Amino acid sequence: MNTTTERAKIERIALLALLTALVAILSYLGGFIKIGGFASISLTLIPVVLGAAICGPIAGAWLGAVSGLVFFTTADAMFWFGMSVPGTVITVLLKGIAAGFLAGLTYNLLKNVNKYIAVIVSAIVCPVVNTGLFVCGCFVFFMDAVNSGAAAEGLSVGAYIILFYVGLNFVFELIANIILSPSIYRLIEFKKKK
Repeated sequence: MNTTTERAKIERIALLALLTALVAILSYLGGFIKIGGFASISLTLIPVVLGAAICGPIAGAWLGAVSGLVFFTTADAMFWFGMSVPGTVITVLLKGIAAGFLAGLTYNLLKNVNKYIAVIVSAIVCPVVNTGLFVCGCFVFFMDAVNSGAAAEGLSVGAYIILFYVGLNFVFELIANIILSPSIYRLIEFKKKK
């Protein structure tokens, strides 16, 4: 193995370690960033997208898993554990792992067309998969709570999930991902060229 290859491998490992730490911090603090008193925004998916694009789909899956594992240590996790421990574990880990992995696959499929377009599309795929699998988890594991909540609010099940579980969080996370992931990616690429 030549020195250039070894250096690239070391840089990749260092970047993945840095992104892992960043995901852990953002996952833990995500519930503390409130918008309008009720919607919380998590920036966790940004380093997941970056890791998936720069280090590959497996790295994206790893970062998604780290996000889920750290979530289990937060106060927000207790709410979900109260409804279903296995459902929470499966839903949180599956959505994080799949979102990171599919963001990496998307990047790999599009990078030969244009790397920045590939990052933007990956930045869209990641929160869509994350939120989509969360909603699926609600239907599979948390229907008793969803039905009770919907009935109490006089809403349909779908409207209740969108309003109370997904809310504006998805919109804010999607916009943050679309703006910040490509910007940070461009900075990392610029630094690599220097």
